[in-house]
Amino acid sequence: MKMLINVPETVVADALRGLAACHPELIVDVDNRVIVRRDAPIEGKVGLVSGGGSGHEPLHGGFVGPGMLDAACPGEVFTSPVPDQMVRAAAAVDSGKGVLFIVKNYTGDVLNFDMAAELAEDEGIQIAKVLVNDDAAVTDSLYTAGRRGTGATLFVEKIAGAAADEGAPLERVESIARRVNELSRSFGVALTACSTPAKGGPTFDLPAGELELGVGIHGEPGRERRAMMTSREIADYAVEVVVEDLRPDSPVLLLVNGMGATPQLELYGFAAEVHRALGERRVAVARTLVGNYVTSLDMAGASITLCQVDEDLLRLWDAPVRTAGLRWGA
Repeated sequence: MKMLINVPETVVADALRGLAACHPELIVDVDNRVIVRRDAPIEGKVGLVSGGGSGHEPLHGGFVGPGMLDAACPGEVFTSPVPDQMVRAAAAVDSGKGVLFIVKNYTGDVLNFDMAAELAEDEGIQIAKVLVNDDAAVTDSLYTAGRRGTGATLFVEKIAGAAADEGAPLERVESIARRVNELSRSFGVALTACSTPAKGGPTFDLPAGELELGVGIHGEPGRERRAMMTSREIADYAVEVVVEDLRPDSPVLLLVNGMGATPQLELYGFAAEVHRALGERRVAVARTLVGNYVTSLDMAGASITLCQVDEDLLRLWDAPVRTAGLRWGA
């Protein structure tokens, strides 16, 4: 496989050096693997910290900035960051109002963030944690006990980030983040396997002419494999799974997310089919976001995430955000 890298061993460090060069509004500690808002800590504001294995960009480092995260901790590719990174991030963003850890439900992430929370509290930092487990595809997977954390991570970080920017206390920010997760469901489809720099080739075997329904963001197995389907057929399948699980009774946010190698042309065509399928099920869409946001390196495919919203959650979603990977508003 051809990759735009120097050597596999430095791919994460090289990307962090690039992020630092392109975004002077961030402090990027390449050696310690921590990305922090340059204006942190912000007086009177709850700090938001997340992180996970690299390879899902722009998640999480691309979401550090006003309106979202205060810091992110990137691990090696598809590998959890370590507790020291999380403690360092928490200390950098703590204004005295506490820090919320947003954790995707993967065993390594959960264990390391739990350990980091204990260490940070020993240093006098108040910590709250929210687990993201929105994947409707499977209950248990290769790296997970329970549902996997996927596209809803973006909704949680954006909406909780807006609440924190408004000055909400830690208990309120935690409650909002937990509610967003509970109101969200996702489903992903792989058309090709992803390739890690270390391996230099596909991480799993997906024969030509087949797709994986319910794939995870590390290439974990889904519900089933089928012969290649049309965009319309995939949308019907994914929407049916998500709507049946979520059973929304209010308007939803819709994320049509590329897995890394799917072009916008295909994603918008798929978005049209998802809107059609939701309309046929009488699910109203309040806002739609289309693009590559929670990725799996160079995997071709897509996922959909729905989040039920009321007026308050929609207001927080619409609030200004200014990060490397997501920005709108003032």
